[in-house]
Amino acid sequence: MSVTVPFPNPVRDWIVSNLQRGCTVPDVVAELRTNNVSPDLAQAMVASVAHALTTRSPLPDGQLVLHEPAVSYVADPSRLRGGSVLHCVDRDIHVLARMEKPTAALLGNVISIRECEQLIELARPRLRPSTVVDPATGKDVVADHRSSEGMFFRLLETPLLEKLDRRVAALTGLPVENGEGFQILHYPAGAGSTPHFDFLQPTNVANSESIARSGQRISTLVIYLNDVLAGGETTFPQAGWSISPQQGNAIYFEYCNRHGQTDPASLHAGGPVLKGEKWVATKWIRERKFVPRSAVMG
Repeated sequence: MSVTVPFPNPVRDWIVSNLQRGCTVPDVVAELRTNNVSPDLAQAMVASVAHALTTRSPLPDGQLVLHEPAVSYVADPSRLRGGSVLHCVDRDIHVLARMEKPTAALLGNVISIRECEQLIELARPRLRPSTVVDPATGKDVVADHRSSEGMFFRLLETPLLEKLDRRVAALTGLPVENGEGFQILHYPAGAGSTPHFDFLQPTNVANSESIARSGQRISTLVIYLNDVLAGGETTFPQAGWSISPQQGNAIYFEYCNRHGQTDPASLHAGGPVLKGEKWVATKWIRERKFVPRSAVMG
């Protein structure tokens, strides 16, 4: 028999806000328990909200059915081919390690030292304070927790970018047009980023419109453009592993299956740079052709 209990929308919205800003499920459950919510009810509340966010299903509205099980994310087979060396148009990329949760691979020899230097040179004059998407409005805002600088290249913008965009397409087996333009981020000493997801959560109009135009983001490639003297690791807190930045290497991870479900294990963060600086090039890949908002604004 199902048991329906009250689930006030302000409590639901508080859980949504904390999950979207990077708090883990256990941390949110623990906070509810400090406010005299029973362990089972706290777990069910947070699980129901997390399930709704990751599967794009409706949020609970005023009540909660306690016996309803959450749907677990089941990853599709990785889009990366098997083997330890992947030939990608003009370069052999080495698979240094593969992970299951989330589906991911640590890659070596993704780009050359000269290509790293050229990307930094092209990006430096166009750097601006990095922004994040406000989950309430969908607008880009400068966030205090991410004190980096960044910029975006257009897809195929220069001969160098065209070469790299086509290399990534060969790596993933998806068309070039499914990729967003490279984002370059520069983290000075002390800068990092808090835990976040790369997939779009359709909790605001801007994200919903972006998904309607281009489909969900399904995978990310983060290329390290320099060696970091200390700190700056890419961490996956729910999976319990981290990657140290090494020039020319990259971390590739997937987080959306063919049913449109998204993987909560893809939560990741950038550790603060303790010494030196950190440069990365990030490529987000969509389910279908990426159509930026500017293309439909006239």
